Amino acid sequence: MAPRLFGTDGVRGRAGRWPLDPVTVRRLGASIVRVLDSSAGPARLLIGRDTRESGAWIERELACGAQRAGATVVAAGVMPTPAVAYLTRTTDVTLGAVISASHNPFEDNGIKVFSGGGQKFTEELERRVEQDIADQTWSLESGDAPGLAATDLTGRYREHLREVLPDVGGLRGATFVVDCANGATTSVAPRVFADLGFDVDLIGASPDGRNINLGCGSTHPEAMAARVVERGAIAGVAFDGDGDRAILADEHGRLVDGDGVMLMCARQMKAEGRLRGNTVVATVMSNIGLELALAESGIALCRTQVGDKFVMEEIVREGYSLGGEQSGHVIFSDYLFTGDGLATALSVLRVMAITGRTLSSLGGELVTYPQVLVNVGVRERRDLSSVPSIADVMSRVESGLAGHGRLLVRYSGTEPLLRIMLEGRDRDEIAGWADEIAQVVKRELG
Repeated sequence: MAPRLFGTDGVRGRAGRWPLDPVTVRRLGASIVRVLDSSAGPARLLIGRDTRESGAWIERELACGAQRAGATVVAAGVMPTPAVAYLTRTTDVTLGAVISASHNPFEDNGIKVFSGGGQKFTEELERRVEQDIADQTWSLESGDAPGLAATDLTGRYREHLREVLPDVGGLRGATFVVDCANGATTSVAPRVFADLGFDVDLIGASPDGRNINLGCGSTHPEAMAARVVERGAIAGVAFDGDGDRAILADEHGRLVDGDGVMLMCARQMKAEGRLRGNTVVATVMSNIGLELALAESGIALCRTQVGDKFVMEEIVREGYSLGGEQSGHVIFSDYLFTGDGLATALSVLRVMAITGRTLSSLGGELVTYPQVLVNVGVRERRDLSSVPSIADVMSRVESGLAGHGRLLVRYSGTEPLLRIMLEGRDRDEIAGWADEIAQVVKRELG
């Protein structure tokens, strides 16, 4: 069986080590070209990257492999993930690749691959690439990978973003705080918001190759939220390293995550007749408060397993308009089939402009239920329904939560752990239930 290279969000690891060592990266560049249907002619690969110091050499190796497999390569330099996805969908390229480890520290890196439709590679294509890389009947020449001259393609992406918010209305001239996480959005975000007429207060916009996500961005939005209050701004946004997620803060510095964004945008889209299927797609990790609030507006919530690619696949399969993750990956399929932090921020500003409401007013409509997470070490992974004592305690807890809470129990994909998550109206109550389940699991499987 071929070694697994792809995780829930592309190939990810420590730069310089397998699977992000030079040999494997070069081979990956060749394989993504080799598995494509070549009937449409020679492949054209567009590569973008974030600001990590390892991005340049990974770009060279990936491009070298693709070129030796017969592809033409266009290097876009520093560019957000959604920009590469958009250009892959709308230009004559057949493949897109982004070199980034998203919200991880600078020592890590990764490679995400997009098909010509601007969608992340499916699991089927990922498995085919893994099998091709493992096939020792073919090889690539060694030697230094040649350098690449970058082509600035950000203008097309900026024009595309103007479709999201064509008119800022009464928001023109207002102060808006933007945290670029010292990452890929530094190449686009400052100009986008300035061109719209905002007084842009930038932080996290001085990348040095090692400070990406360091105390800033969507995983550390506190500085952005504090600056919003300090400047009297209408709101602020913190992007992650590659720009596919966004966490916002209202005028009081309170954070608004992906659940809050999906609720306010779904309600506005329904009012405009743009919410296809009258459904929002979210993962099992979205708070039950989102599900209940959407139901009050007559909107269904469809849940998928964790990972924005699974949200995307459900949106594509059913033709829905909106989906995302609590972490800030939000997909507006009218614009793109992947998370786009800039489009997310602009969509929220659009709701504010149309309704005339503050972000605190809009975000306050989501009542987040308390959540308890417990991890239990396990020696084996048995079907929980086959262990009577575990099945019994889970059944009793689910009966107690009926209508106002949620229980999610799942094995970790990477560690010998069982993850227990409960949501409900009373934190002490659900904490007690979580402990009760954990004790039974420890006794039976620990």
